[in-house]
Amino acid sequence: MRPPTGSPPVRPDSPALVVRGLVAGYGGVPVVRGVDLVLAPGECVALTGANGSGKTTLLRCCLGLVPVLGGEVRLRARPVGYVPQRHTVAAVPATVAEVVAAGRLAARGPLARFGRAARRADREAVAEALAAVGLAEHARAGIGELSGGQQRRALVARALASRPAVVLLDEPTAGVDTRNRELLARALRAAVDRGTAVLVVTHDVPALSGVVHRVVELAAGRLAPAAGDARVPAEVAR
Repeated sequence: MRPPTGSPPVRPDSPALVVRGLVAGYGGVPVVRGVDLVLAPGECVALTGANGSGKTTLLRCCLGLVPVLGGEVRLRARPVGYVPQRHTVAAVPATVAEVVAAGRLAARGPLARFGRAARRADREAVAEALAAVGLAEHARAGIGELSGGQQRRALVARALASRPAVVLLDEPTAGVDTRNRELLARALRAAVDRGTAVLVVTHDVPALSGVVHRVVELAAGRLAPAAGDARVPAEVAR
C-alpha cells in the first residue's frame, strides 16, 4: 500500500524501532510473548487487540518501563515522545503551555534551560506543538480548565514538543469527541509527514484515517498470524 499523499517514503532499511522475539511482563510472568515488530521513520503502525492482550505492556516495554524477560527492544532513533492512556494532568496546577513545555526535557538536559538559545528553542517548540494540536489560544489557560479531549491534545503536544523521532501513544482517541479526534489525527499526520515514526495503541483505527500505514494485532500477548503484513482497510487509508 502506498503511503498517504505527502508522506515521505517509509524506510524499512533504517528502522526507528526494532522488537525481536520480545518476552515481557511483570514479576517474571510473561504478558507479551515472542513479538517481532519493526517501525520505520515516517510510518504509523496501529496496534490493536482485545483488552488484556498486552498492548499497553508492549508499548511500556518499548519505553523501558516494563522488564524485558527475553528477546530485545531497540529504539534506534531519539528523542521519544509518549502519550499514556491514563493520566492525572487535570489535577496539575500548571498552564497548558507549562504542561507542554515538560516535553522538552526529552530533547535536552535539565540544565540546558539556563541558556538563552535553549530557552528560545523551548518557546518555539512549545508554540509549534500547541499550534499543531489546535491549542495555541489556550496556552495560558490552566490545564484543568480544558475539556477531556483538549487535555488529550495537550498531552500529544507535550509528546511532540521534543520534536521526537518516535512517538508512542496509548489510546489517544478513547473517550474523545469527533472534533478532538480530527485534530489529534491531523497533528499525528503532520508528524508522520515530517518523518516521525508513530506506534499507536487503538481500538478505533478509523479515527486515525489518513494516518495509519499498517495495522498489527495482539492476541493473548502474541502477534496474530501475518499481523506484520496487515493493511489498513481501503476506506481508512488514503
